[in-house]
Amino acid sequence: MKRISLIVGILGFAVVGCTNGVQNDNTATNTNNKATNISAESLTNQNKKLQTIGVALGDLGNPFYNAVQKGAETEAQKIGGNIRVNAVSSTFDLNQQTNQIENFTAANTDLIILSAVDKKGVKPVIDQARLAGRVVIALDSAVDADVDAMISSNNTQAGEVACQYIVDRLKGQGSVVILNGTPMDSINQRVSGCEKSLSKYPNIKLISKEQNAEGTRDGGLRVMSDLLTTFPKIDAVFATNDQSGVGADLAAKQARRKEFFIVGVDGSPDATKAMEDKDGVFTATAAQNPAGMAEKAVQIGNDIIQGKKPESPNILIPVNLVTRENLSSYKGW
Repeated sequence: MKRISLIVGILGFAVVGCTNGVQNDNTATNTNNKATNISAESLTNQNKKLQTIGVALGDLGNPFYNAVQKGAETEAQKIGGNIRVNAVSSTFDLNQQTNQIENFTAANTDLIILSAVDKKGVKPVIDQARLAGRVVIALDSAVDADVDAMISSNNTQAGEVACQYIVDRLKGQGSVVILNGTPMDSINQRVSGCEKSLSKYPNIKLISKEQNAEGTRDGGLRVMSDLLTTFPKIDAVFATNDQSGVGADLAAKQARRKEFFIVGVDGSPDATKAMEDKDGVFTATAAQNPAGMAEKAVQIGNDIIQGKKPESPNILIPVNLVTRENLSSYKGW
């Protein structure tokens, strides 16, 4: 009996020792895990592999977002393992985008990539997704929330190079219009970059910058038609994206006005087609690489899931100015 009691005592001590070890490990993990890092931490601890990607975009009717979708799908195929990519369009509606991200979270989507339609409005749903263990990467437009990474074109640079081209072509003198857009961070940065370039030249007059062309061809046509009625002479137009610029080009044709030229941002297929039309006034665009941004987002998301954090969570992709003169060398989207 003494021998049996001794054995039971030893076993009981061993069990208590193991239990205490697990409790100490859990305590350390809980202490180190902060809410802002829970997505990457939890996925790494579970040794998960990237299996599902949710891509929440502004409008899949826009070629830019189509290129983002294709870029995500291309990189997913390179990684392998039958990764499923689900891209959805919110048509720039915050409530719809919120519901879409909530659905991705509820469906245990491993990686959520979003182009936010409202940088402040998406914060609650991003916080919810990350607390649920999802990796969230913002693409194209910054958000007022903690995300695992932010990947965008250098939108300030896009505005700067586009409007420096305008200044150079006008030889530092003339009347310029900015076709503004949906008040997203990326659009605001492009306007800021443009104004920075224009402000260096006192003989450049910015005669309109508040009109919202909504980032669409119809919006560009509508706003530019009104501006052509308001201003008898315009020397140049900076369109904050190519779609509104193409609409403005159509407005110029309808009004039979050719005294000005248009510079956009994106490098879209519609822009390159408009630039090829010698009867139009669309002459240049600061070209982005949406597919490349999406590929980078998937790469980084996969790395985070594998426990490899990026050196910097904020990644800017440079833009290139495409003009009628160098259009033949532009590969496009």
